[in-house]
Amino acid sequence: MNNHLPLQGRVALVTGGSRGIGAAVVRRLARDGADVALSYASSEQRAAAIVSEVEALGRRALAVRADQADPGAVAQLVKSVHAHFGRLDILVNSAGVFVTGAVGDDAVDLAAIERQFAINTGGVAAAVRAAAPLLADGGRIISIGTTGADRIAFAGAADYVASKAAVAAYTRGWARDLGPRNITVNVVQPGAINTEMNPDEGPFAETLRNMTALGRYGQPDEIAAAVAFLAGPDARYITGATLNVDGGQSA
Repeated sequence: MNNHLPLQGRVALVTGGSRGIGAAVVRRLARDGADVALSYASSEQRAAAIVSEVEALGRRALAVRADQADPGAVAQLVKSVHAHFGRLDILVNSAGVFVTGAVGDDAVDLAAIERQFAINTGGVAAAVRAAAPLLADGGRIISIGTTGADRIAFAGAADYVASKAAVAAYTRGWARDLGPRNITVNVVQPGAINTEMNPDEGPFAETLRNMTALGRYGQPDEIAAAVAFLAGPDARYITGATLNVDGGQSA
């Protein structure tokens, strides 16, 4: 076993870890030496496949089904992971949904909008509240946000970006709360990333591609690399920070 892996001996929980950015984060943390638990909403088969990948690296893995919109279920998820592994060092809040709709539009599905806030904001808050007393001193909390929390260049996304902007504000506050225990709290804000939620051949792809300085979409493993850095020992003096990983979209 390689004893020089940066996350050797650490236990991580990645919410929404069965697909997209979350799955990439699970794979990267496992490659860096961590044992990894992941939560998923519906696809048990996908989650099992990710677990198999982690175990193939010689790490321990666990998949737990949890409704991120249910604070009680999220709290139980965190507690069950801690009980299973005996510790928790890293929490990555990656679960999220994307629902659009212009303000005042009668056709907007308000129930879906409210559920989006419950998942994207409430679920993150519930996870951090449950994790805070269980995290090892020196632990890490990293949430996945969006560059839209700082600047949104198209209509119809106000509710989505507001749900993520709240996470960025929570992050700064939590960094103050948990700083005395050397627990760092940061948010990674992706730009256009090639996932099922926003494919690089989708209807908005050309517009989004042209907004970047690099002229291309990012890949999930590029977000995972940023998360892995923030989870590792070299980022121990970074907290309350927002890291945009967007190919220069915000430049």
